Amino acid sequence: MTLTDLTLGGMKAGLAARDFSAVELAEAHLGAMANARHLNAFIVETPEIAQAQAAAADAALARGDAGPLAGIPIGIKDLFCTRGVQTTAGSNILKGFIPEYESTVSGKLLADGAVMLGKLNMDEFAMGSSNETSAYGKVISPWQAKGSNRQLVPGGSSGGSAAAVAARLCAGATGTDTGGSIRQPASFVGIAGIKPTYGRCSRWGVVAFASSLDQAGPMARTVEDCALLLTSMSGHDPKDSTSLDLPVPDFAAGLTGDLRGRRIGVPKEYRLDGMDATIARLWDQGLEWLKAAGATIVDVSLPHTRYALPVYYIIAPAEASSNLARYDGVRYGLRVTPPGGNLADMYAATRAAGFGAEVQRRIMIGTYVLSAGFYDAYYTQAQKVRTLIAQDFEKAWEVCDLLLTPTAPSAAFAFGDKADPLAMYLNDVFTVPASLAGLPAMSVPAGLSPEGLPLGLQIIGRPLDEAGVLDAGLAIERAAGFGARP
Repeated sequence: MTLTDLTLGGMKAGLAARDFSAVELAEAHLGAMANARHLNAFIVETPEIAQAQAAAADAALARGDAGPLAGIPIGIKDLFCTRGVQTTAGSNILKGFIPEYESTVSGKLLADGAVMLGKLNMDEFAMGSSNETSAYGKVISPWQAKGSNRQLVPGGSSGGSAAAVAARLCAGATGTDTGGSIRQPASFVGIAGIKPTYGRCSRWGVVAFASSLDQAGPMARTVEDCALLLTSMSGHDPKDSTSLDLPVPDFAAGLTGDLRGRRIGVPKEYRLDGMDATIARLWDQGLEWLKAAGATIVDVSLPHTRYALPVYYIIAPAEASSNLARYDGVRYGLRVTPPGGNLADMYAATRAAGFGAEVQRRIMIGTYVLSAGFYDAYYTQAQKVRTLIAQDFEKAWEVCDLLLTPTAPSAAFAFGDKADPLAMYLNDVFTVPASLAGLPAMSVPAGLSPEGLPLGLQIIGRPLDEAGVLDAGLAIERAAGFGARP
């Protein structure tokens, strides 16, 4: 078994037992990255930083004062500002931007001894479900369908994170989830990923897309690995006004996979007309697995679920149009000055050249729904329905502790198969409701499609019950025994 095949937990144990050094572990991953550049998972590779951090981790391990992630090689999604390392959010408008500060989440991981291998590719400003909107080229999934050599999407927006973890280029990665951008790519490439409760992880230093929805979380190959990363990433941050001032449990230490006494809800609204039969069967199989782990299955209703996508595609672009107004070519990033142009011309030229088509589309939708004549008709109505969606979940928690649903309506698709933006937006149909309600939700690999591609199941929990979500995830992981590799 090569070092890159170990899980994050296995690497931790091996480093503690001195079976190998952090420098050897970093070198093994840097070598794997060099051999997999065709996947385009990284925008920036940072081998010198990784080697220095690995040497520091070895020294700390030798002294006996190492952090909980000492020597663990990770990738950082290019949405997290990293001090002294280019951060672009996958956009041309931030090409060459080198922050003078470190995001709280990446800072916490590095403080705990993690080794940064580089910045991971992503959909531009986290807007996309397939990693096709990145200004730095698409990320290619390490998976291929049986009997086909067509390139598949890794999901989005955390597609670089998903592809790198699945291809064994890093032990784990940071992702961000606004409407499903951790869970959907995790499902597409056969890894685990959790979006924690809104406010559990600081948003400070994370390039904003939709501030009331964005939430950082870990992506890794196992539920335990996600739990280890989540403990380091979580915690109160006075620099983020939405950060929750609550103690952080040791999520990995609390894992049991025992669901006795837990009630698992099955939302009837998620059984969509024309649902893929394989996904419907996998969902039923997942419920059987949870039952075998001691859970009771109950039917629940989330009546406003059918409005979740339209609500999301009003609120998220509205917040994006406001957040992205700061990219004007004045202070940082790209500046395009037309000959003889004035300040307004410079703004327009910079934004036209800097933003890709999907980002421009969402800025225009957002500006429209916030405009004077339409604010009440769209944005205000969407916020009211968002409240109703959250109340549906609150009612469901009266009769159940967790919900089980599919993560995505299909397995990974090939590039170009979903050229219509609306077809692309429908990828998020199962993930968006939990985002609108700010709930913790996780995708765990549970099986394969007839084409041999990974399929995930999603567990949604009550606010702050990441521990319960991880336990149910562990129960599914053990029962599914998912060992397929790209």
